[in-house]
Amino acid sequence: MLKNLGEIAEYIKGELIGNSSVKITGIAGIEDAKTGDLTFLANDRYARFLKSSSASAVIVGTEANIEGIGMAVIKHPNPYFAFAKSLELFSQEKRAYPEGVHPTAILEEGIKIEKGVYIGAHVVLEKGGWLKPNVKVLSGCFIGTDSVIGENSLIHSNVTIAENTEIGNNVIIHSGTVIGSDGFGYVKQTGIHYKIPQIGRVKIEDNVEIGANVTIDRATLGVTRIGKGTKIDNLVQIGHNVEIGENCIIVAQVGISGSTKIGNDTIIGGQVGIGGHLKIGSRVVIGAQSGVTKGVPDDTTIFGYPAREIRKTKRIEAHLSRMDNYIQRLKDLEDQFKRRKEIND
Repeated sequence: MLKNLGEIAEYIKGELIGNSSVKITGIAGIEDAKTGDLTFLANDRYARFLKSSSASAVIVGTEANIEGIGMAVIKHPNPYFAFAKSLELFSQEKRAYPEGVHPTAILEEGIKIEKGVYIGAHVVLEKGGWLKPNVKVLSGCFIGTDSVIGENSLIHSNVTIAENTEIGNNVIIHSGTVIGSDGFGYVKQTGIHYKIPQIGRVKIEDNVEIGANVTIDRATLGVTRIGKGTKIDNLVQIGHNVEIGENCIIVAQVGISGSTKIGNDTIIGGQVGIGGHLKIGSRVVIGAQSGVTKGVPDDTTIFGYPAREIRKTKRIEAHLSRMDNYIQRLKDLEDQFKRRKEIND
């Protein structure tokens, strides 16, 4: 793929300093870039590599010192975002899927397929489904009865979307993910675990991205909901009737138990476990490997097992790290007490 630097600057809305006709053939990191590549500098720690870089152009912050840089420059208030937009421009052709249905796909009656839809090999679409404009469903996917996929959404290979699931616009779902599997619900009667039918559904709102091998359970009753703009990493388990707010970040191997509600703009680190029926506020940060056993108010950072407000956790960890010293001091005090007692006796 070949782009003029001026075209890239216009696309990412950056300020170009240098020759707009410079030909860009790819994007690479500062250390790996070669002639024809566009690179970026979002962290001053890497600035020392610029003078020796073979890149043809670089994206930098608006306040960056570009004196002595022997290449064209695009200035942008957020160079990392500008880098992401540049990658988007270069990846568009690679992700082009022609409109049409592969001959091996199985489509049941009553399916609505709109303009620009691509359906890959061995896809199964059950009755009542609705694929809105420009949806891409890659090979081996299953989409259950009465499910809706919103405009411009991309469903990667081998995704399972169970019946009565609603996927919003501009959603990306990566391979191996299962949406709408039964919630884990049982009631014990006469010593036997009886399955509670899971008759609810899942709703994924607009601009959500879901990683590989994620499982999102359908509600027992009502809806399991993922709010718009939320990004979910690989290997995350979301239980029945969970409600996740807008623009959240959920890192790999998180488990969220049923009926928990999470606010907007919350960040959940890797391998966090969250108990059921809890309320986690907005703008909360939960550190990696934390175990959350009670509700968390807005604008709180927690960490640890069990998870506590982070300053309290740090104090506890600091005390624990000095435990040997405390024990020795106690032993010394016991010895002093014994000696004084012997003297007094």
